Amino acid sequence: MPEAARARRPASLALRVIALVGISMALVLAAFSWISARALDRHFVEMDEAELRAVAAAVMRAVEEAPAGELPELAPAIRGHHGVHFLLVDPGRPGESVLPGHGPDLARLARDWTPLAFDGPWPLAVWEEGGTHYRGASIALPQRPGLRLALAMDIDTHEHFIREFRRIQRWTFTLAMALVVAVAGLAVRWGHAPIRRSNARIRAIGSARLHLRLDPKAVPVELSDTIAAFNDLMGRLEDSFAQLANFSADIAHELRTPVTNLTTQTEVALGQARSAEAYREILYSNLEEFGRLNRMINDMLFLAQTENARDALQREGVDLAATVRDLFDYFEAWSEDRGVRLELAGAADPIQADREMLRRALGNLLSNAIRYTPTGECVQVSLSDAEEGVRIVVANPGPVIPAADLPRLFNRFYRADPSRRKQGAGAGLGLAIVQSIVEAHGGRVEAASDAASTRFSVFLPRG
Repeated sequence: MPEAARARRPASLALRVIALVGISMALVLAAFSWISARALDRHFVEMDEAELRAVAAAVMRAVEEAPAGELPELAPAIRGHHGVHFLLVDPGRPGESVLPGHGPDLARLARDWTPLAFDGPWPLAVWEEGGTHYRGASIALPQRPGLRLALAMDIDTHEHFIREFRRIQRWTFTLAMALVVAVAGLAVRWGHAPIRRSNARIRAIGSARLHLRLDPKAVPVELSDTIAAFNDLMGRLEDSFAQLANFSADIAHELRTPVTNLTTQTEVALGQARSAEAYREILYSNLEEFGRLNRMINDMLFLAQTENARDALQREGVDLAATVRDLFDYFEAWSEDRGVRLELAGAADPIQADREMLRRALGNLLSNAIRYTPTGECVQVSLSDAEEGVRIVVANPGPVIPAADLPRLFNRFYRADPSRRKQGAGAGLGLAIVQSIVEAHGGRVEAASDAASTRFSVFLPRG
């Protein structure tokens, strides 16, 4: 299939509504016209049959009253029945008939057509003769089995009436359809007015007016959910823009410190001649600043890769207890140097996860816990099965983090204590990386802090 055909735009809502209403009304009007025309035609058939039966009954009475072997005088019997042609034929007397009258060839009708029972149903025939339409039948008289009565009725008046009726129906159908389509178009335009007003307000929203919201009560109830969803989207977009603006400011601030240090140290080094040992010390100091810059850049790149490649996780079976023990071995020298013990408690089922990314997340939590744990205290990692998967808790004693700061701990470059900007304290991206990795796995991370300990709880699904 061509790409253009697959990308064809769906029909507009207005066209769909008008087409549906038009087709529905066309079907209704067509059905009504057909039913009414059929009912009118059936009514005329019943009227004609009643008239022909009345003439046949009058002829039958005249035949009953006539002397045996004689044909009756029919003129008085059928007086008052107009527009009816009849012919009484006696097959036993060839060439003899009673009151042939004028009109269609009733002799042929009596001769060629199978006679109908007088008291049975009369399926009347319709034919055209000499430019005139007739409805009639050949009837057998029960009193005189040898006689046949041919009856015919001029129905041109009825046919003309039905033709006129159908012509009026066609005009009515056309006018009604035009009116229905026009009203449907006006109704759709009137119904879409709230959408147009909402669109105008949406077009007024720009990067400097992300605080604007639409009023769900100002639109029909069918659109209230859409407007509420749009407002939620704008809220998230406004938060993202605010975070982006803060992130840009934080990047500038974080990069300015090492760059300023490098510039200052270089200017001082160039201010006067120094010994090789002094230059070596300056270069070592600059190397530390370059290392800090490198770590910051690598963390920012890792965050971007995690957020933009969440569907590319290399999932495999991961034993959480073994992973935590490997991390304990990695941090063993540092923790011993700080006099901090590492403990593992509990157990959990294996999960499907990206092993290296999960190590990075747990490593960041352990690193933070060791850094802020007082000497002689213990960092404990607890594993347990939870309803939503597995639960990993990293707890350590240390300074209490205010409740107001807990929701912002996972923001980039955020520190609960701004004074912790010393060398080796990191750039404030570790917890942001943890949250990004956990959410990429479909989980969540929470923080809690009190006088007993600071706890970071990670919830991950098993699959």
